[in-house]
Order: sequence, then structure tokens, then C-alpha cells
Amino acid sequence: MSNINWMQEVETRKDELLADTRKLLQIKSVLDEEGATADAPLGEGVKEALEFMLQLGEKDGFLAKNVGNLAGHLEFGQGEESIGILCHVDVVPEGDGWSSDPYGAEIRDGNIYARGAIDDKGPTMAAYYAMKIVKELGVPLNKRVRMIIGTDEESNWRCVDHYFKHEEMPTMGFAPDADFPIIYAEKGISDFDIVQEPLKVEQENDYTAIVKTFAAGRRYNMVPDFAKAALVSSTEQTRVVQAFQDYLKEQSLTGKSYVENGELILEVEGISAHGMEPKNGRNAGLYLAHFLSQQKMDKQAEQYFQFVTKYFFKNSRGHQLGIAYSDDITGDLTMNVGKLSYTQETGGILGINLRYPVTNDMDETKAMLEKLLEEIGYRIENFSDSKPHHVDEDDFLIQTLKKVYEEQTGEKAELLSIGGGTYARSLKSGVAFGPLFPGRPDIAHQKDEYMVVEDLLKATAIYAQAIAELAK
Repeated sequence: MSNINWMQEVETRKDELLADTRKLLQIKSVLDEEGATADAPLGEGVKEALEFMLQLGEKDGFLAKNVGNLAGHLEFGQGEESIGILCHVDVVPEGDGWSSDPYGAEIRDGNIYARGAIDDKGPTMAAYYAMKIVKELGVPLNKRVRMIIGTDEESNWRCVDHYFKHEEMPTMGFAPDADFPIIYAEKGISDFDIVQEPLKVEQENDYTAIVKTFAAGRRYNMVPDFAKAALVSSTEQTRVVQAFQDYLKEQSLTGKSYVENGELILEVEGISAHGMEPKNGRNAGLYLAHFLSQQKMDKQAEQYFQFVTKYFFKNSRGHQLGIAYSDDITGDLTMNVGKLSYTQETGGILGINLRYPVTNDMDETKAMLEKLLEEIGYRIENFSDSKPHHVDEDDFLIQTLKKVYEEQTGEKAELLSIGGGTYARSLKSGVAFGPLFPGRPDIAHQKDEYMVVEDLLKATAIYAQAIAELAK
């Protein structure tokens, strides 16, 4: 195998590879729950992209199987063991502000532009052509090679859940859906709500404002960039407005206050960021809660805003809650308050996204948290947990991919750990492997998403050698 020039093999198929990549990118495969049917459980576009891959594979002589129109696979080779390559053909909505048609798959300045170019249709086609090259060269294999194609990675992973209920788990594998060199460890991810218990309060007279509503953020895994509160205040409205202006200045924040239907409205603008590192953003909800905690509010509001401030304001590591944790593999536990809401009638809620290290026992952490919350009048609801994922550094899979990456790029294959979750965590023994090379900007989910054509070709060569070495 050392005599195969993988890059040369890719170059001879370059036009074909780019043509097929463009065809796949031109399918608008966005989740469409409203347009779902029994045949197309996630919508027509998603199904069309899955069928495109399965038909392409069949034409090229792979064994193709559709698994409930939610997933599918393409396979070749023989043997008891199997190498899994986990890809997905669904994309997030295109959004606005593109310089060219998001589904035009235009090639300009050496880049291919389209929604899904880097996440994950470009890499899917790179992995497909890698399989095709190994197959066409007749490289002798002792394991089966199976590309598993998902259609719901961007939402709820219904595809892999369904797939692994009906199909075997590969012996080992990789997902071309993150960064090179190799992501060998991923934190656990837990989402849950912290809910305020109703307060029994006698008639109150000693406050300057009642909070009618307060809200910030819509997703657990995003830092909220906007927060808004509506207050009914007595004579002290001008004092609250003045205090708010002073607060914005002191914290270098943008915001505004105005009166609407007799209510005083306060708004704060923050900076959005991915929930895996809250410090990269400025949480508008926490800042507004911090301001409100310093005012004389009605008892229920006071209790909520002081709770939020004490345990969460500028505290993304869980120290105040007594759940801070760190290890050498994946670093710190992080805590993002992605959703905040309060109404006078129902009280307050916080939506938390917790990302915890691979050696952290989530059951213990949750028990500690529940004990503390119960003592101060809160409870946990809607708890979900995706366990951490970690493959040992000395594993055959890691050692093989390291060798391949170093031979193909001439650079050292550093092992990476991340706070995000990739498709690799649905494999028992799997890692995320490319396609984003070190130093390239990550433009997944953004307008004008693209993949560098040269990187697409380079990734294909890396994947081809990896498949040959893992399955020999």
C-alpha cells in the first residue's frame, strides 16, 4: 500500500468528484417536519439527498441499503469486522445574506460555496470517493467498509438512533464532520431546566417595581445575545431608568429603556457564542438579571434574580453551585445559561447546557445539584444527558489515523478534545477526523459557507489511505 500515490488517484478523479459534490450540494436537504410523510419522515429534501447517495453507491457497485428513509449505508469488502464512516446529508437552514445561491454550489476563487459544503456534504463526498478509490484499486481488505449516512444530525439524531436499532455497530470508525488532526475525546452534554417553586407571599408594600415578564435566549447551547424585561413601577420609574443607564455604562453594554402600555421596558444586547464556551460571549440575560437583582422588587422576582446572580452571573464553571470539575483529557466542566424566563404568574426558569469532562460522573453531579436546589426552592425538569466519548490514545484506530495524517500532510497529528458533540459519539469506538484543516476558519452554519477545493481533494486522499490501512 505504501506504493500507492493516494493524492494522484484523487487528482485523476477530480472532475468527477467535484461534479458529484455539486449535485449533492444542490439538493435542499433541510429538515421539514411539516412536509413529512410516511415515506419521507423528515421531509422530501432530506430523503432526496439520502437517495442520491444510495443510488450513486449502487451505480458504483457498492451494496446499498435504505434503513427506514432515516438513514442508509453503502458497503464493500468482506470480513467479520467492519470500519464505519459516519456522515450526514441534512443541513441547517441557509439563512440570509449570501453572496451567491446557497444551493448553487458555485466554485469561485478555489472554493466551493453552498450550505453544507463543509458540514457535511463536502466531507461525505470526500469519504465516498475515498471508498471508491480503495475499491477500484482492488486493495486487499480483511474487514468490511461501511459508510453510514444520517439525515438528522443537525436536530435530534433520529437517524442514528433508528439505524443502530436495526443494524450492527461497526468495530471502529470515524466521522468526517469536525476538525483534523483527530478529535479523540468529547465532553458529556446535559441539558435541563431549573424551575423556581412558587413562593407563598403575604401582601407586599415594600418594593419599587413588580417584574411582569423577563426573557432571554431560545436555545440551550447558545449564549443569549438579547434580553428584555417589563416592569410596573410606582413613583420610582425615573430612578430605575437612571440606575439602568448607569449600569449599562459601567458594564460597557448596549441597551435601552422605554415605556409601553404603562410598563417600563428594559432591553440589553449581549454577544452570542456557542454554549460550549460561554466566556466567548456576553450573556444578555445574566446581565439584565444582575441589574434587576440590585433593585427593590416584589419577593418572588427578588428571589429569582438574586438566585440567578449568585449562582450563574460570571460563573460558567459551576463553582458557586459546588459542581466545578476538570480533568487532563477534556478540561473544565462548563455551564451555559441558554434560556431565562420569568413571569409574575408562573415564576422563573433557567435552561442550562452543561458540558462535563470525560472522567466526571454526571449522576453524582446531578445528585449534588438537586440537593442544593431543593434547599433553596428550585427543582430540575426536562433532564437529558449524552454521555462523554473517549477513545484511548494507544488504540489501533488512533495510532493508524495518526500515521496516515502525518504521512499525507507532513505535519504532526495532535490529539484534540472538544466541548462540542460530533457524530463520532454514536460509534462505540469512533473519532472525529477532519475535514477542517488547522488554521482554516470554521464557517459551518454561517452565510457563504464554503470548502476549499484543495482541502476537499487532500481530505479524500487522507480518507482513502485511512480506509485501506484500517481495513487491511
